[in-house]
Amino acid sequence: MTLALNSASSIGCNIVNIGAEDLEKGKPHLVLGLLWQIIKIGLFANITLTSVPGLARLLGEDDTLNDLMALSPEDILLKWFNYQLEQKGHHGRVNNFSEDIKDSEYYTELLVRISPADKFVDSRPMQEKDLTKRAERMLQMADAIECRKFVQPKDVTEGNSKLNMAFVANLFNYYPALPDSKEEDNPDNTEEQLEEAREETREEKTFRNWMNSIGASEVPYVNHLYPDLCNGIVLLHLYDMVKPGIVNWNKVNRPPFKQMGRNIKKLENCNYAVEVGKEKMKFSLVGVGGQNIRDCDQKPILAVVWQQMRAYTLALLSKLTPDCRKIEDKDIVEWVNDKLKTGKKSSRITSFKDPCISTSHPVLDLVDAIKPGIVKYNMVYNGDTDEEKHQNAKYALSVARKIGATTYALPDDLVEVNNKMVLTVFACLMAAALALEEEKTEKKNSTTKK
Repeated sequence: MTLALNSASSIGCNIVNIGAEDLEKGKPHLVLGLLWQIIKIGLFANITLTSVPGLARLLGEDDTLNDLMALSPEDILLKWFNYQLEQKGHHGRVNNFSEDIKDSEYYTELLVRISPADKFVDSRPMQEKDLTKRAERMLQMADAIECRKFVQPKDVTEGNSKLNMAFVANLFNYYPALPDSKEEDNPDNTEEQLEEAREETREEKTFRNWMNSIGASEVPYVNHLYPDLCNGIVLLHLYDMVKPGIVNWNKVNRPPFKQMGRNIKKLENCNYAVEVGKEKMKFSLVGVGGQNIRDCDQKPILAVVWQQMRAYTLALLSKLTPDCRKIEDKDIVEWVNDKLKTGKKSSRITSFKDPCISTSHPVLDLVDAIKPGIVKYNMVYNGDTDEEKHQNAKYALSVARKIGATTYALPDDLVEVNNKMVLTVFACLMAAALALEEEKTEKKNSTTKK
């Protein structure tokens, strides 16, 4: 259960207030909430320009690619739904996944528009007057293209927004019906704009998953790293999570922003976010200004976010030490080597850039030193080839999460010895070890009292 929770966290699920014992007890609201997050992440994974270049066709006359990329997946789905209705020649428009779809009319039109001709999907469901029966006939049409998932007739007629959104997302994933921009009737400049679009980097994805997994309910969900941070709000929330009380919220302009002066309000937030980073958190932000954040400049934003992630990880670690002392990089390296030594392991590291980390042997040995017997060494390779290194890295991260380490690193981070992510792996393992020791002490004291 611990492995499942920490794996969910690593892909961006918010597991705050969910424990392994909650899953074991099968607490419905917590289990269903976690399952919904996992399903949603999977459904939305390919709603991107890199996966579906034809999404550029959704650009309005005055829209830019950045405008489209700044939309949430839910809003992109609504835009896609309405684009297909427009292409079908239908006058109606969908504004939500609840009230607007209850009578199945828009669904029927959408299915007719996106379905292959040989599937014989048509508008016959609309001949049915009873809405529940009409929804059933519409879903039979969806079944003809193997897309009858997530909803039952009752979910449609009652407007269950979550399930209906999942239904639409599934339709999009199978039948986007958006010809590539290279085909005729391109929107102006679409090809040039698409060249600017690129797949999310591993680092960007890691940061985004980290933010979403630790976020409290008041923190906006981050769908796209740069556009979603450019008003400063998320960055300020992250500071407050690292060091509660560090942000003076009276100085922050909260959304929604009025049309008049909204850019100034957002810039003021960004300026304050940089100020907090430099003056209160003592981050190294040379050459970084609020305008960089507001303009979605990638390097400055990555510089801020990495230092926030590092500070957050070290702050959690510090809380677990007996005297709550500040933890430095060298303290983690020293602890790792001491733990490996007491665990009678041969591995050692000199820094987070040590080439030996590429085999994942130090990570695996450390996990086994923390919880003896957890690592099945017959599954560990020498690490002589890239394939062997990748297999070791996958296994290392899996067993690390199994003992309670909430790590966001990916196998490639270990193989390539990405020192930033390697630091977080060892810091999370140190935190897991300290937590396990604390748990043992509490159990021992409890037994003694009895």
